[in-house]
Amino acid sequence: MTMATVQEVFDMIGNRPLPEQVADINATLQFDLSGEGGGQWYVAVASGKVTTAQGSAPNPNLTLSASAADYLALFNGQLNPMNAFMQGKLKVKGDMALAMRLQKLFGG
Repeated sequence: MTMATVQEVFDMIGNRPLPEQVADINATLQFDLSGEGGGQWYVAVASGKVTTAQGSAPNPNLTLSASAADYLALFNGQLNPMNAFMQGKLKVKGDMALAMRLQKLFGG
């Protein structure tokens, strides 16, 4: 399913069951998305459940920054996450090991 807006992505993520390989993670991820359709969202993963909200999380374990267009391309499988990171289109601050574990869940 291709997502047309960032809001659709976060609405869908909040309703998505966690895959077994990340069900043991307890973390908060901040998404800072710039440009048209962008904004701030955070995703809390705890006890096998995912909740999403618009705004800024107090103490995220990981912050991902990208343009809204690039994030949509990542999520829709049109942009490779590693290439996006290497080209500076995706910036990651915080727990890189966590970023790698959650890559499949949040785009890529």
